[in-house]
Amino acid sequence: MKTKPIGEKILVKRFDALEKTAGGIVLPDAAKEKPKEGKIIALGDGKLLDSGERAKFQVKKGDRVVFTSYAGTEIDIDGEEYLLMAEDDILAIIE
Repeated sequence: MKTKPIGEKILVKRFDALEKTAGGIVLPDAAKEKPKEGKIIALGDGKLLDSGERAKFQVKKGDRVVFTSYAGTEIDIDGEEYLLMAEDDILAIIE
């Protein structure tokens, strides 16, 4: 299924949670913290400005980003989990 965000929304695929700690301890599912990093899958058209034009995004499709802890809304597309969030929820681009 193809999904196109609307307006200033961004579709992000969250990276998988770590299976082990740096010390080699295997984490059970209940102890895994959801990562705050992901890859941008799709972008909307941009925020509608008062002038009637659309603002450009600072991010682009394929960027690896860091976002806030409670960013976006989790959605399920074809059995895969994604986040639909506003650009304001993104804190940084990882290069």
